[in-house]
Amino acid sequence: MSRRLRRDESPDPVPTSPGKRAANRRETLAGYGFLVPWLIGFVGLTVGPMIYSLYLAFTKYNLFKEPEWIGLDNFVRMFTQDPNYLQSVQITLVYVLVGTPIKLAAALAVAMLLNYRNRGSGFFRSSFYAPSLIGASVSVAIVWRAMFSTDGPVDTTLRVFGIEVGGWVGNVQLVIPMMILLAVWQFGAPMVIFLAGLKQIPQELYEAAEVDGAGPVRKFRSVTIPMLSSVIFFNLLLETINAFQVFASAYIISNGSGGPAGMTNFYTVYLYKRGFADLQMGYASAMAWVLVIVVALIAFVLFKTQKSWVHYAGENR
Repeated sequence: MSRRLRRDESPDPVPTSPGKRAANRRETLAGYGFLVPWLIGFVGLTVGPMIYSLYLAFTKYNLFKEPEWIGLDNFVRMFTQDPNYLQSVQITLVYVLVGTPIKLAAALAVAMLLNYRNRGSGFFRSSFYAPSLIGASVSVAIVWRAMFSTDGPVDTTLRVFGIEVGGWVGNVQLVIPMMILLAVWQFGAPMVIFLAGLKQIPQELYEAAEVDGAGPVRKFRSVTIPMLSSVIFFNLLLETINAFQVFASAYIISNGSGGPAGMTNFYTVYLYKRGFADLQMGYASAMAWVLVIVVALIAFVLFKTQKSWVHYAGENR
């Protein structure tokens, strides 16, 4: 008489033939074979240089002499003896904390407008996304610098209304807002992601909210934001990381000087100047690893706190 299986008892596995096992091994070896070029590149071009830069962070190195081990001196100097470093940290934090929320807010606002517009929506999506395709290129930075110079179209337009600025590029108080405007102008990538998220929100939720007497603001707070929270989290994480890495636009707009008064000395710009202009590669490596640690901590905090405000579809709480 055959034995009846209990619910928690699985049947005996079907034995695999030697030919099938050999075929599985060949497929596994083929898969690893295709991975080998990527692994070589990953180890040789990413992991290897990262490990070497970690070693250099504890040395004094100028590219022409052997690295000299100095322990934590680079980090001590960074936080206690280099006021320019602390200024670059402050400027970068202002850029990230102010520019990222404004950029995401603009992206979400435009995405909501495009979500309710059918005629010509493809054209407007492409138009708004175009600046993100260009990216932080040299040409964009040169054009932006010309637009906000003393005789540029922005200042010329402001003079019509009686506002005399005298150029944004050389103004200590306006150069950071100008950089933030450049970042906000390139909101196309998060806008497309927001638009895709908005398309996934069931229309029945808005209809139910209307039945309960909810207005546009209440529907936005009670339906749109919770249902879009996972997309907001994704965009917030990516844009925060990207904001910490701003380099090309700041370097080109300031002609590599970091001016005026060091106000465009963003973290990566100052890192580049210390490493490649002053040939302080050990100090620059230490700066790079501090940036890596800070970005990793921010990502860790965002992932840890997402449970309290991010809602995923189909998730039971």
